[in-house]
Amino acid sequence: MPSRTAPIAYAGAMEGRPRYHAQDQSKDVLAIAHVCCTIADGRLAPPSLEREGFELIAHGSAVRDLRDGEEVARVHEPEIAALLQDRTGADLVVNTGKGVLRFSERSPLSGQLFNSRPARFAHIDVSATTARAFALRSLGGDEAMFARYRRFALYNVWRTFSAPPQDAPLALCDADSVASEDLLLADAVFDMPGAEFSFEGLVVRANPKHRWRFFPDMHRGEAIVFKTFDSAADHPCACPHVAFDDPECPADAAPRASIEMRAIAYFR
Repeated sequence: MPSRTAPIAYAGAMEGRPRYHAQDQSKDVLAIAHVCCTIADGRLAPPSLEREGFELIAHGSAVRDLRDGEEVARVHEPEIAALLQDRTGADLVVNTGKGVLRFSERSPLSGQLFNSRPARFAHIDVSATTARAFALRSLGGDEAMFARYRRFALYNVWRTFSAPPQDAPLALCDADSVASEDLLLADAVFDMPGAEFSFEGLVVRANPKHRWRFFPDMHRGEAIVFKTFDSAADHPCACPHVAFDDPECPADAAPRASIEMRAIAYFR
């Protein structure tokens, strides 16, 4: 079956500013509206970073265990920086944060690590304000250095390391099918033990013009590269994304396990 028909969890009508928590979803202030959508097989008409803002690439890793944070930091972070520099032609790529491990709800590991459940509502990680703040911070807060670059872009590199098929694959929306009025500013809250911090992200209202895609049967030697912000107006800006339940996935399939690596590319 080349496409799927499945519910996408959009932001529904609500009063006040949406607020969602990385760890304790019971604290969320977010109305959800499930809309049945066609999610096309991205392998049949491959999207690209230049058109839709995301693409599937063949990319292996020398990391033996993607659950090993030390090995990921030592080996995988340089791999990701080299991948993005080669793919985008950026003059500088800076990794941001640690690899984020996620496990579908069928896995006993889901929720055992911080922020390890799949994101179940359509969102974009950062607003324009947050993207600029992160890009400046990743240069040590040096405004003069930041001003040397004409463009910056935030990327996410998503890889599964569970056997195909995935029970909760990642769906991505073509950036050029999203209107500005579809996006709502929201607070992304990271409720760490004994502390809490937040930044501004975006949640997504439903629009029948949205074009959703996914990549079935992904394996460890592939990765999805997608944008969460681009400062250049002549490039796709950002891709809404969400985990969805694949209705075609066998009940005995291995639960999804994935890792997300994030980085910022700078262009002179």
